[in-house]
Amino acid sequence: MIPRYFGYLFRQVRQRLTPAVRLPRWPLLLLQAPEQDFWALFSPGMARVPYLETFLDRDVRYLPAWKGRTWLWSRLGQRCCGVLAWGLKQSGKAAEALARSHGLPLLRLEDGFLRSLDLGVKGAPPYALVVDDTGIYYDSTRPSALENQLNSDGWQTPELLAEARSAISAILAYNLSKYNHAPDAPADLILDRGRPRILILDQTRHDLSVLLGGADAGTFTSMLEAACREHPGADIWVKTHPDVLSGRKQGFFDPHDLPAGVHLLAEDVSPLSLLRQVDEVYCVTSQMGFEALLLGKKVHCFGMPFYAGWGLTHDRQHCPRRTAVRTLEEVFAAAYILYSRYVHPVTGRRCGIMDIIRLLAEQRRRNELNRGFHACLGFRLWKHEQARAFLASTGGTQAFFTDEGKAVAAAKARQGRVVVWSSKESPTLSALCRQQHVPLLRMEDGFIRSKGLGSDFIRPGSLVLDDLGIYYDPRQPSRLEQLIRNGIEDSGLLEQARALREELCRSGITKYNVGSMADLPALPTDRTIVLVPGQVEDDASVRTGGCGIHSNLELLQAVRKVRPQAFIIYKEHPDVSSGNRKGALQDSDVAGLADAFVRKTAISQLYRRCHEVHTLTSQSGFEALLRGIPVFTYGGPFYAGWGLTRDRLSFPRRKAIASVDVLVAAVLLCYPAYYDWEHRCFTDCMAFLAKLKSHIQPPKV
Repeated sequence: MIPRYFGYLFRQVRQRLTPAVRLPRWPLLLLQAPEQDFWALFSPGMARVPYLETFLDRDVRYLPAWKGRTWLWSRLGQRCCGVLAWGLKQSGKAAEALARSHGLPLLRLEDGFLRSLDLGVKGAPPYALVVDDTGIYYDSTRPSALENQLNSDGWQTPELLAEARSAISAILAYNLSKYNHAPDAPADLILDRGRPRILILDQTRHDLSVLLGGADAGTFTSMLEAACREHPGADIWVKTHPDVLSGRKQGFFDPHDLPAGVHLLAEDVSPLSLLRQVDEVYCVTSQMGFEALLLGKKVHCFGMPFYAGWGLTHDRQHCPRRTAVRTLEEVFAAAYILYSRYVHPVTGRRCGIMDIIRLLAEQRRRNELNRGFHACLGFRLWKHEQARAFLASTGGTQAFFTDEGKAVAAAKARQGRVVVWSSKESPTLSALCRQQHVPLLRMEDGFIRSKGLGSDFIRPGSLVLDDLGIYYDPRQPSRLEQLIRNGIEDSGLLEQARALREELCRSGITKYNVGSMADLPALPTDRTIVLVPGQVEDDASVRTGGCGIHSNLELLQAVRKVRPQAFIIYKEHPDVSSGNRKGALQDSDVAGLADAFVRKTAISQLYRRCHEVHTLTSQSGFEALLRGIPVFTYGGPFYAGWGLTRDRLSFPRRKAIASVDVLVAAVLLCYPAYYDWEHRCFTDCMAFLAKLKSHIQPPKV
């Protein structure tokens, strides 16, 4: 145990010294001439944008602002295909001058409309960028690539508009916006008093989109006056910008100078959840104005944002260049799909808008579930980092305790929750939490955990949190059981489940992904091949779900009784084979019960060779179901009792479900959380799978 723990500590130090975001390697430019065409940039901030080369599909070189730049340019300039600038900021002037003097193309970059979970001013990297070779979308004084697109025809294919409608529906369903750190607004934040509810959107001073949208401080004053004049007796609210709430910037409206009857909304809430509670919106150039259009709200524009001038908004300004009349789907498709580029922050690959919507939806869901205080009880020191990661939230904190009473008291005082590793939950803790009305969460490994064993201190990529029970204990309901019992009717989620199931079968990915891919010895062709996965005998799932069978030997005896003529392969659990956990059997123990005793072969290889899987409570039974293998259960695993397995026991709380994809959706998409340790963020299941697959030897077919 001690040597393995020191190995864990060494990995922690090494990982802490490895930056999540690669810093620019511009000093190497002095020694290394480029081998391919590249885009040049001068902003150190831009150089720190992760995956910038992927966004642009080309190499990027940072040219530092120092006196040797001219010499450096003489070495590199021949391979430079253009220059990058960030929007219209001051830092882009040098880039613009260089592009002009050398006759090179200039690309302007800016954050996309579905940017990230947290704010950019807090260092959150962008998942979306817009790339413009003409201008930039927020500059209404001259054309942009987006404006030119909307003025043209021929790009509005049925497939593109269908994708736009799907993306809009998903954005509205998940309450997504440019930034997604804020909670949903309380349902009664803006009460319906039978009067019109008018929302006025503030922005930050020195925002270029205000100045280049034809507005200034006076425009905001005029907007407020117009809203009051046009809606006498209405409930009028002014919404403060998130950057103002974070204390990093200043808005145009002074809370102390608002007219009588005008209310200030200083709460940091998700834009769509707030917009649902109002009838009309007044804005200058805020993106929230476009999000209000997505909800079908009436929008008054006092500036000239990208979505104004196309017949969708009530405009106080006129842009003579904007001559076309566009539908909402067309403006969305042009701005969010054609104009924007997306890179998945975990895989580092270019992706589509729906991939980023799924990622942001999952990150936002986890962010909200983890909001508040968590008193973590009884976690070993090496698990503290895991608990902090999987409980992370922009509005959450954690503290660690060894005493049950102190943990419950702290959670009660801060209106928080107690979190315990599921196998460490005691009857006294459960009773104390019920008595004090403190929610209790149980944490446990997920179903696609890692490449390597937890008993070897390998960090999990997936964990579950359960507020009702825990999935492996059939004696009481769990959140997973409730998810399955309630059913999943979302067709999009079921389609994801089908794709996930197919990818798991194709890639051979399992819970731990250990073992050799070596071929098995020759197996008989005239006998039924039965796989019996061994388990850790003192594991909580065996203790709570064994239901009369307490050991691997007893399981083998039961299987041989049911299948006396079968060729039985007994696969020892990897935690047992490593010597870390209890449950080892000797060859002499299984003589007459098992025909083959396998220790090192990866279980994914065995799935390809067996006809049936017989198990007590092992997750291997679930993995076999994904592959269409008949599964016989002898205990009470989470996947038994749903009409998909042949069970020794009955499960009165459970009923037959429609398909294995319903089970997959609940077990792998809705119940667990997935975390990427390299980038320190939550991720979605498919991205986690893609990254895990890149580290695993493919199975032999």
